[in-house]
Amino acid sequence: MDDFKNLEEISKKIRRNILIMLNKSGSGHSGGSLSIVDILVSLYFGGIMNYNAKNPNWEDRDRLVLSKGHACPALYATLAEAGYFDKELLWTLRKLGSPLQGHPDSKKLPGIEASTGSLGNGIAQAVGIALAAKVLKKKYKVFCIVGDGEMQEGLVYEALMAAGHYKLSNLIIIVDNNGLQIDGQVSDVMNVYPLKEKFEAFNFRVHEISGHVYNNIIDTLTTAKRNVISPTAVIARTVKGMGVSFMANRVEYHGVAPTDEELKKALEELK
Repeated sequence: MDDFKNLEEISKKIRRNILIMLNKSGSGHSGGSLSIVDILVSLYFGGIMNYNAKNPNWEDRDRLVLSKGHACPALYATLAEAGYFDKELLWTLRKLGSPLQGHPDSKKLPGIEASTGSLGNGIAQAVGIALAAKVLKKKYKVFCIVGDGEMQEGLVYEALMAAGHYKLSNLIIIVDNNGLQIDGQVSDVMNVYPLKEKFEAFNFRVHEISGHVYNNIIDTLTTAKRNVISPTAVIARTVKGMGVSFMANRVEYHGVAPTDEELKKALEELK
């Protein structure tokens, strides 16, 4: 329980840094960044991923691909917290010449495994990385976070087909199932449900969990890492804008940075 308390404190710190970053940049994606924080904290601080922040290119590290690349403020803040780079760099988000661009660039920042943002491409890259590990007989795991709105992309299903066909048991796809995308409810814009059955059709083992309850997330991802038969999909029910009352489940905060007044209110809530 103490461990989970520690993870909750880390998540609050990361959420605060996300909001400060976005406020300083004046643009970026609030809602979908806040919804994946607990997943990222579980991966990096919950004993799930093997990594070395001081040696980010360690050959046997586990890989994380953020396919929903617009939520990169959450990944940047997590990597800084994990020690990949100085936290002062966070305040350069989206500034000209900064390695912290509006979408992740693997050539500019340590800890970024794939340049993503064009939706669907990240999951395809994750499948390729997992397949390479199988060919090279490497034991590392490949985690990939996708958005539920991203599941509307045709490329996603080509990637899932390949993952199932090649039995990529080293691949773990986590769906940030917050139910909202830039234009509204995912089910209204282009209904992707039921997701569980779609993954099962491509021979994935599927888990449905809360994306904000640490013992759920960590137990499920631990089980997924032990799967040696098939790829795994974790459908994580999340809240867009999680942690900030006036952003929670509000589609208008999909791609909006907090104003000075909103930042002050949000930081009060996240004390």
